Amino acid sequence: MEPGTMTDYHHGVRVKEISTGTRPIRTIETAVIGAVVTGGDADPAVYPLNRPTLITDVTAGLGAAGTSGTLPYVLNAIKDHGSPVIVVVRVPEGETVAETTSNIIGGVVSGRKTGLQALTAAKATYGVTPRILGVPGLDSLPVATELVAIAKQTRAFTYLSAWGCATKDEAVLYRNKFGDREAMIVWPDFVSWDTATSAERTEWATARALGLRAQLDEELGWHKTLSNVPVQGVTGLSKDVFWDLQDPSTDAGYLNAHEVTTLINNKGFRFWGSRTCSEDPLFAFESYTRTAQVLADTMAEAHFWAIDKPMHPTLARDIVDGVNAKLRELVAGHYLIGGEAWFDPAKNTKEQLKAGKLLISYDYTPVPPLENLLFEQKITDDYLIDFAAQMAA
Repeated sequence: MEPGTMTDYHHGVRVKEISTGTRPIRTIETAVIGAVVTGGDADPAVYPLNRPTLITDVTAGLGAAGTSGTLPYVLNAIKDHGSPVIVVVRVPEGETVAETTSNIIGGVVSGRKTGLQALTAAKATYGVTPRILGVPGLDSLPVATELVAIAKQTRAFTYLSAWGCATKDEAVLYRNKFGDREAMIVWPDFVSWDTATSAERTEWATARALGLRAQLDEELGWHKTLSNVPVQGVTGLSKDVFWDLQDPSTDAGYLNAHEVTTLINNKGFRFWGSRTCSEDPLFAFESYTRTAQVLADTMAEAHFWAIDKPMHPTLARDIVDGVNAKLRELVAGHYLIGGEAWFDPAKNTKEQLKAGKLLISYDYTPVPPLENLLFEQKITDDYLIDFAAQMAA
């Protein structure tokens, strides 16, 4: 009797389940805001210091935010554009500006991350990853530098103020301190009415950018840039910015030409500019960067199921087919111009396959924003030729 004969014997019916085939790929959640704030009189039960707090109802979050620090103003700015998922980290205000800056940047204390670093704990704590980052009102150069590092680490995008810049020329010089695709510099700020003081106050443009970006992600998609969309809840600009739709020789044109997003007032207050701080022109636009981030995380997260499966050719085919199906879906939804996945034998040698390594290649073309529209206007007398015929008609 051969080994295994008795165990293989069965008088009856058995079903062997085959689980091959393509799996649906779900796009990652992008409208998740991550913000580091101060707020000395916030409810500590709702906003514990240096711990990520998940907010799914901005109005309810405002009720526990108190009236001091940046927390209530940041939440109010976001509220004016909807009620997205927000991860807030409240840090203590220091005795000095420098101490507050250190608190915002944060670190690791007794195994717990603090300040900006605590944003990276959101996924393990709540199962969400903040994709839209900012520290409105407190993003000085040291904070901004660390904020960009966090954005790169988590494949997020951050909006930075041109900190301390009083003129457009200073804003351009400040922008040159960054070369990362994950960041956009915004100058100047908005102005709004503060009911607590019954006077105008500076309204951080970066706070409005967080709320508007999340709104666009939910209503239009991550392929639409922040530019040329009405901003809610503001009454003016903190600096005069000359803008004209047809004239590039303006303050706004100068700022945009140097990759600084500015603010304009035309049929409502709006952000004007779609450029990042990227040194690589392939990611010059905000939408290019976010498309790359969304695709990378979507494809990676969607294939957790495939890890440690037996690497049969059918598995590789299922993965390729699944990625192509997702790319077709994104093209049909106008999120991409085109895209295709394939298995390249030259990049998958027998040695690599034997070692459990599989490489699936795919390319894509993001949707560019219409930044520069040109009309050609020509005067002609051709339409006078049939003058008499037109009168008779």
